[in-house]
Amino acid sequence: MKHLLLWVLVWLCWPALALQITDDRGTQVTLPKPPQRIVSLLPSLTETVCELGQCQRLVGVDRYSNYPASVRALPQVGGGLDPNIEAIVALKPDLVLMSVSSRASERLEALGLKVAALETKSHADVQRVLERVGVLLAVNDAQRVWRHIDAGVSAAAQSLPAQAKNLRIYFEVNRGPYAAGESSFIGETLTRLGVKNVVPTSLGPFPKLNPEYVVRANPDVIMISQRNVPGLPQRPGWAGIRAVREQRICIFPAEQADVLIRPGPRMAEGARLMAQCLADKGGAR
Repeated sequence: MKHLLLWVLVWLCWPALALQITDDRGTQVTLPKPPQRIVSLLPSLTETVCELGQCQRLVGVDRYSNYPASVRALPQVGGGLDPNIEAIVALKPDLVLMSVSSRASERLEALGLKVAALETKSHADVQRVLERVGVLLAVNDAQRVWRHIDAGVSAAAQSLPAQAKNLRIYFEVNRGPYAAGESSFIGETLTRLGVKNVVPTSLGPFPKLNPEYVVRANPDVIMISQRNVPGLPQRPGWAGIRAVREQRICIFPAEQADVLIRPGPRMAEGARLMAQCLADKGGAR
């Protein structure tokens, strides 16, 4: 009888326990019930909510959230780093999802809003954030979603032809140039594909590089967004880089670049895009 009562108590208390996490600021976030009005201030978090089957709970997003297509009709509340506080409050959310790097969390909490700040820089982070968002939304699909992502990355790696293995890659995230290092989620995907990132872990996940660094590294293949291509061949010394000289540059249009640089549910699709690039550019050296 005691055991039965214990299980009944656990069952009754489970929803309250399930809606509590510690976010990546180290702040405990507790919700009394599953949130029905969510504002997301980061595209990868927007995509995570939708991949967990809860897109209908979103009532507002940041200006960069554009996938899936349905979120484009939602009110935009500024950028993740510079959100419009008044616009967020007006939407009356019961949960705001945002990046740790945003400085708006304290202001929003001071106004009585529930905030969860989450950071995704690695594959492990993507899995952890999926699980935490799943807890807050009271859905138990996070592990299935992660298994699908992980299997997709593995399948992309298996599709890569042998001659593309061990290529030396430079992945430019943004002009600056900012690169994806080995320790970033992009770098981890490249490692799983079996190629070598010319930006080592010691430089951090997304370091700003001296352009001469890339010249000295002399990568076999360059991966870059269409947004960053203008002026690339004119960068000092870049005409002599093997990838430039042999036209081994994968230029990703904006929609594909969004897939590649967002650490979230479309990471397997990003791996497939990179694998296709490597297969196309990985001929005899």
